[in-house]
Formats: sequence, structure tokens, C-alpha cells
Amino acid sequence: MFNRKDRPVYSKEFRRRRAINWLTLGFTYAAMYMGRYNLSFANKSLSDEYGWDKTEIGAIITAALTIYGFSAMFNGPIADRIGGRKAMLIGATGTVVFNFFFGLGAYLGFLGKGALLLTYFSTVWALNAYFQSYSALALIKVNAGWFQVSERGVFSAIFGSMIQSGRALIFVIGGFAVTVLPWQWVFFIPSMIVAVMCFLTYLNVKNTPDSAGLEYLDTQDATSGDTEKIDFKYVFKKVISNPIAITISIAEFCTGFVRHGFEQWFPRYMQEYQKLALDSPVFQKGALGVVLAGIAGAFIAGYLSDLVFQSRRTPVAFIGYILIISSLLIVWFANDVTLVIVAFITNSLAISMVHSMLSGTASMDFGGQRAAATATGMFDGMQYLGGAAVGIGVGWLLDNFGWGAWSPSMIGFAGIGALLMLFLWNARPKPKVKH
Repeated sequence: MFNRKDRPVYSKEFRRRRAINWLTLGFTYAAMYMGRYNLSFANKSLSDEYGWDKTEIGAIITAALTIYGFSAMFNGPIADRIGGRKAMLIGATGTVVFNFFFGLGAYLGFLGKGALLLTYFSTVWALNAYFQSYSALALIKVNAGWFQVSERGVFSAIFGSMIQSGRALIFVIGGFAVTVLPWQWVFFIPSMIVAVMCFLTYLNVKNTPDSAGLEYLDTQDATSGDTEKIDFKYVFKKVISNPIAITISIAEFCTGFVRHGFEQWFPRYMQEYQKLALDSPVFQKGALGVVLAGIAGAFIAGYLSDLVFQSRRTPVAFIGYILIISSLLIVWFANDVTLVIVAFITNSLAISMVHSMLSGTASMDFGGQRAAATATGMFDGMQYLGGAAVGIGVGWLLDNFGWGAWSPSMIGFAGIGALLMLFLWNARPKPKVKH
């Protein structure tokens, strides 16, 4: 068990300044989540208005997730060099612009309803994804400088709950907007909220304690004690060629297929297969349950990791994968809508456990303060490349085989992820400096 006496002790001023930092960053990232998952609520509206089938809607999803995946890998080393604060400002600004332009597509009737308009939406959403890719890199890069290894699991849980608040808002606003307002407001509203948070990030966020006028903090992670220049050679040695990081990346590819296969399509599943309107009480309660479960999953994972598994992340991810498999089996075979909603809630909890441990926490541990963005880009990028297949791929699957094929298509990937976590059961970072 983790010894609470080993927790670092900070001054009141340090804790106050760190709270300003992570609260601002957390809510900015939550706002950006609104500008990422809003498409799932406009999914059916776009089909209804323009006559596009699921494969064509899937093309928009695949374009965005593919760009996100490659961009996260490419932008990780950039964020490590320019710092998390600048990276977040770049990402938030792009999110504001391209969410607005996606909504603007509703007024471009002169493009027709065919391939030209579909290309416009796909391109704009892919550009949104490029700038969105900076968000996780920036968040984790900054936090890696403010939190030691022994406290990262619990604080990742706090951040996970804040991020889920962004999903909660879009679940409420999205269901309302597509029912009461024209669908484009699902994109205009997040654009305005992200703009406000971008300004607050500019005012409040600092990259490290010493850049905020406090003492330097040794985070005791994989790059503690390193003095080399942060360039491609350095991050390649620390992250890209690391067997542990490579294995986590493969697991995150599997996570991506499951996570985005669920998140991008479940509102439409509820509309078409379960015949529920997005503003119906049953859907709203289920959606709220999904969000709350995501928050609970982050907290459960964080506390299990730090207090039970001695700050190891992979055992908790293994538990998450097993829960994913169990919940997807229930969705596959269950006929009762209440049971399906319970399975969705469990699945959300489990996905949050895996995601918060691997992309959210292991990236800080194994990338370290100096290469955290590169590790995040590698893990998160692979996750989104895995997710890219759920656009056109799952869209085609649903067009040809119906919703009965949806749940089983995700189970195998969760199984592979679970096996990989068994191989990394005892993995922990090894700092150069011993304390």
C-alpha cells in the first residue's frame, strides 16, 4: 500500500498558485471537449438534412480522428519545446475558429448537398482535430512540471472529472440544441465557451512553478536529473524507442477503437435502435449516468493506482479493459433498454479508467517533465488512429449489418489491450536522481 507520509509537503503559496494553474487548464480542456464531441449529437441531423448515410457521416469522423492521431504524434515534440501554455493557446484558438466554420456550413447551400459540401465539413472538422490535438499535450506537459509521480494518479482523477464536465455540458446542450435550435448551434455554443477559457488560460497559466516565481520542483519522474537539450534525439531516446512506451501505444490504439466506437455512435444508436429522442428523460438520465461514470472511473483509477498499486498505472488499466469487455457483452445480448443503459454507464467508467491511466498519467511518468508532451502525443495519437477506423469502418458496418454488429466489433480490441497490460504489470519510471 502507498504510504501517505511519502506525499510531498508544499507551502500555502505553492498550493494556491498550482490550484489556479490546474483549474484554468482543466476547464479549458473541458471546454475543448465540448468542441470535439459535439459532432456525435449532430450526426443524425446531418444525415436527415443532407441525405448522407452512415458511411458518409463516418468519413467526417475518420478524417478528423486520423488527422488528430498523426498531429498528436507530430505536435508532441513541438509542445515539449515551446511549452504547454503556448500549445494550449494554439489549440484553443483553432478550436474556436473551426467549430465556428463547421456551424457556418449550414449556410453554404450553394455548395449543394453532395460531395462538395461533404468535403467542406470533413476538411473543417479535420482542421478542428489538428488544433484539438494540442490540448492533451499541453495539459499534461504543464501538469508534469507541477506534480510529483507519487501524487499524479489522484490529481489525474481530479482532472479527469473536470474533463468529463465538458462532456456533461455537451450532452445537455447537444440534446437541447438539436431538438430546439438549428443543429449548427451545437458548434457555435462550444466555440464561444472555448474563446472565454482561452483568454483565461492566457492570463493565468504558467508552465512550471519556477516560471510562476516559486522554487523549482523535482518531479522524480523518468527525466529527473536530465540536463540534455530537448530535441528529437532526446525525446526519441526517452520515449519513442522505449519498449514500455511502444507497448502502451499499441494498447492505446485498441482503446481508441473502443472509446470512439462507443462515443461517436452511441447517441445515434439510442435514436435509431432504442427509438429514444435525445431530449427524452430516459436518454438524458442515461447520458448523465455515462458522464458521471466517466468521472467516477477517473477517481477510482487514480486512487487505486496511487494507494493500492504503488503508483503503477497498468494494473488499473487491465481492470478497466476487463470491465469494457463485460459491458459490451451485455449490450450485445441484452434486449432491455435499462440493462443497456447500465452497460453503457459501466463502459464509460471503464474507458475513463483506462484513458486516465495511460494517456493521462503514464505519459507523465514515462515521458517525464521534459518529454511529457511527446509521450502524450505518442499514446493519444495512437488512440485516435485506432478511433479513426470507427468512422468509415463502423459506418459501413452499420449500413450493411445493422446495429447488432456494433458492440461485438469493439470487444476484441479491449481483449488485446488487457493482455498487453499483463505484460507491463510492474512497469514504473526510473528517475536518474535517487531520493
